[in-house]
Amino acid sequence: MSGTTFPAFASVRRLPNLFDVAAIICIGGLIFAFASGARHTVAPLTAMDAIHLDPSYLPGYALRTTLRMFAALACSLVFTFTYATWAAKSRRAGKVLVPVLDILQSVPIIGFLTFTVVFFMGLFPGRVLGVELAAIFAIFTSQAWNMAFSLYQSLKTVPADLVECATAFQLSPWQKFWRMEVPFAMPGLVWNTMMSMSGGWFFVVASEAVTVGDSTWKLPGIGSYVAQALEERDIAAVFYAIGAMLVVILLYDQLLFRPLVAWSAKFRFEMTASAEAEDPWVLKLLRRTRLLSAIVDRLVFVFNAATGMRLARRTRLIPKASPAVSRVWDIVWVGLLVVAVLVALWKITTYVSAALTWGDLGEALLDGVYTMIRVIVLMILATAFWVPVGVWLGLRPTWARRAQPVAQFLAAFPANLFFPIFVVAIVHFDLNRDIWLTPLMVLGTQWYILFNVVAGAAAFPGDLLEVSKNFRIGGWLWWRRVMLPGIFSYYVTGAITASGGSWNAAIVAEVVTWGSDRLQAHGLGAYIAQASTEGASGNTPKVVLGVVVMSGFVLLFNRLVWRPMYSYAARRLTFA
Repeated sequence: MSGTTFPAFASVRRLPNLFDVAAIICIGGLIFAFASGARHTVAPLTAMDAIHLDPSYLPGYALRTTLRMFAALACSLVFTFTYATWAAKSRRAGKVLVPVLDILQSVPIIGFLTFTVVFFMGLFPGRVLGVELAAIFAIFTSQAWNMAFSLYQSLKTVPADLVECATAFQLSPWQKFWRMEVPFAMPGLVWNTMMSMSGGWFFVVASEAVTVGDSTWKLPGIGSYVAQALEERDIAAVFYAIGAMLVVILLYDQLLFRPLVAWSAKFRFEMTASAEAEDPWVLKLLRRTRLLSAIVDRLVFVFNAATGMRLARRTRLIPKASPAVSRVWDIVWVGLLVVAVLVALWKITTYVSAALTWGDLGEALLDGVYTMIRVIVLMILATAFWVPVGVWLGLRPTWARRAQPVAQFLAAFPANLFFPIFVVAIVHFDLNRDIWLTPLMVLGTQWYILFNVVAGAAAFPGDLLEVSKNFRIGGWLWWRRVMLPGIFSYYVTGAITASGGSWNAAIVAEVVTWGSDRLQAHGLGAYIAQASTEGASGNTPKVVLGVVVMSGFVLLFNRLVWRPMYSYAARRLTFA
């Protein structure tokens, strides 16, 4: 095969260069680390060691936690490219899948663990692998939703110019998806993937402690290390855990996310060149390799040939169904949906009413109102602060690269580590718990707004910035007529996931413990947390009621506020 077909293969005739050697060493190190961490998953549960607070154990704990998070991230990517694409491409499916996604992102991690731990442990009885899968699934539930929302938002707001080009080239749906829609969605998806990793850190403390009945297993990891340190009130161990988190975040930021952000910048939708930051060292290293570049080129060629991605031949257009047939399917689809919802509500009502009363429902609803007020206030404050910061960073790639690891670290910082500060301050100054525990809800969720706004500003067409500059548009007019319409759909994606995440974080924020001190605010998160600790295995009917009420609040709020804003952005604020 000639070097013309595969240009990079012309260099393979020479020996691999030093960049190949460095890249192969990095890849080999990652494979060794993965194998070292994965071998522990086949051990029996009885061989699981207790968590040690000696800092010498932290490198191994950090490796185990990182592997769980990347395994969950891989599952989140598969979920995103299937679920979000189906919701965006099918009008009927979207009417069901999007509300379901609203509900899923609002279900607290305790709600998932309550019903999934037994399932995963039953798949591998007596083995660590079952507990590991339960922990990975719990981390997955803190990563997947914002990634799915990001891809869904991008697929629904593809510029008309790109759609016309795809039609003119007669691209098949498969080619259109991978050649046009995925590249357009890539900047936002990369930033949301970073946010998902940070979100996984935020809930890693809860995910690494798996409880079934009266038995609790703490998987070796930074999350369980933090939980043990808080339980023993060991401040030094808490700082050791923070240092380990910082090192891990800096490593995967340098090795993965910096190259991804730089690579995704080439997919910006614009006709004029805009300011770009210098490529990170990992991307330079990969681009200067000979052997790896040749292998990647060949794999891409084989993939394109095998999957029909090559554009040499014309594709047959698929005719659309007639309006009459479409209406019939709509009626059938809506009927099945109504029946499914009614059956689910009947099952839940029957189960909950057997143990609870109308008074319990009233208490849950009132607590839900308290939590909703907190979420609304926090969203307003986070929007006012982070939208200008995100726009400033997104329009300055160099500064965005500098701030990237800092933002990831702050977004990953578990709220549990702030418990000593808040508990001591509230007790010492006799502060109102309903007010001063509220900031804990937004510590890990405000970053959804920042990351999405940065992605929106980074993807903003440079042509429009040049035009606004030439017409000397500035001040509030620039925000109102230029920038806010351009980032609006990204902001709504961030606000939806931030508000849903704040509801979820209420479980952690409305009940805080530091040693023997326990502070509790009024709210639905405290209601669910309290119910999960009643008795030997928790008050399951109350947990179910709290999760259902929380899902109802989130779904109603999304339907009345965020979804109309989403529709407005897709209809009026898409650049053609």
